[in-house]
Amino acid sequence: MSDFENKKSRKSYAGARLILLQDSVLSVLASLLSILLVRSLSEPIPGFSTIVWRYLGLSLAGAILGSLLSGLWKIEAHRMNSSAIGKILLLVFVKETVLVVALLTGLVVLPAEIYAFLVIAVDVVFTAILLISPRYIFATMRREERAVSRNIGRLTALVAGTSPAAVALAADAEASGRFNVVGFLTTDRSKEGQVISGLVVYFCEDVRDVSALQWRLGGIDTVLFPMDWDHDEVQGTTVRSAADMPDHSRMTRIGYAFKRAFDIALSASLLIVFSPLIAICALAIYLEDGKPVIYRQERIGKFGKPFNILKFRSMRLDAEQGGPALYSGDSDDRLTKVGRFLRQHHLDELPQLWNVLRGDMSFIGYRPERQYYIDQIMERNPRYRYLYQIRPGVTSYATLYNGYTDTLEKMLTRLDLDLYYLRNHSVLFDAKVLGLTFLKIVSGRKF
Repeated sequence: MSDFENKKSRKSYAGARLILLQDSVLSVLASLLSILLVRSLSEPIPGFSTIVWRYLGLSLAGAILGSLLSGLWKIEAHRMNSSAIGKILLLVFVKETVLVVALLTGLVVLPAEIYAFLVIAVDVVFTAILLISPRYIFATMRREERAVSRNIGRLTALVAGTSPAAVALAADAEASGRFNVVGFLTTDRSKEGQVISGLVVYFCEDVRDVSALQWRLGGIDTVLFPMDWDHDEVQGTTVRSAADMPDHSRMTRIGYAFKRAFDIALSASLLIVFSPLIAICALAIYLEDGKPVIYRQERIGKFGKPFNILKFRSMRLDAEQGGPALYSGDSDDRLTKVGRFLRQHHLDELPQLWNVLRGDMSFIGYRPERQYYIDQIMERNPRYRYLYQIRPGVTSYATLYNGYTDTLEKMLTRLDLDLYYLRNHSVLFDAKVLGLTFLKIVSGRKF
């Protein structure tokens, strides 16, 4: 066996052991929750601590045995299919069989049969939920990452018409890897808003002029015409103007009002809840490197207006003495010791809660940039201007999958993802981004 195969085998084995550990811990946690729940519903149980330890030990043994017998430990954590579910159910069956035998033989003694029945029933439900949930979450994140990789670097396209040939052209264009087809274009107002093969039909009075849709869709690189396109369908009617930034997304006025109300309520609450942590961070910065503890930097926000973004200062005072420079990660020698810790745990962003409360930013949007770098981005891709329709965010869809940007190329990749967010953002989409951001932070995965 080659060195490469040896390394791959060791990596695979290490991953399998980690999965076995994860499933075992979650199974024991499910058992702990179930027996504590039953205890809360029952009268005091003599020797309850001993019962708990025996029950959890047998739960661990049953979980390990179930994982080995089912082969679940061999299935990667992000796999979520019928095979994985079947193996999870088999693990649950083996584990609960061990626990039932323990209850029947007196290894674990509960004061009444109803408690024994109840603890097993609850254990089954909790174990299944705790084993399925992380796999579902990881599978969802993996699908998102693959979808992101498919969209980066492609030309944003609309397909003219809604005929079978147009639908086939859209599928072929996506499959080619060159285009990201975002919808169909029609001059028939009755078809506006229809969904064909998962793509929205957009109305334009003159298909040769899609300037109004540029704002709505974050820019269009090309319009693809099928072979059966009827040129007579193009009517020489009045063309819309894009100057007023028309309704550009799935987000309704009610949605925007809800989002702003959510931003105000959550930012105000978090400022109160995290006030002790904010004070500790400020004190740590001051003790290590003096004033100022808050770093203000001009960024460009909604409608292209500048505002001062607030962060805890994580770098030396002379960090940009030689001119603007991008953050290059934990190895950046401009970081202070406290600053490095704050950056690693995203605590340097806490002052931006004030930006959200003021209305400069939202929790979810696109990361605001300095004019110096926007000018460089616009030279390569002028579609950055479409982002000015919405508030920038503390976190973003792009941050989840592109991380911090330390090069112009990463900024251009981030722009592709920000424009995807612009086309698709809604209250539910924002909720998903916020949830995935939270999961990445608590799981320790770096942006």
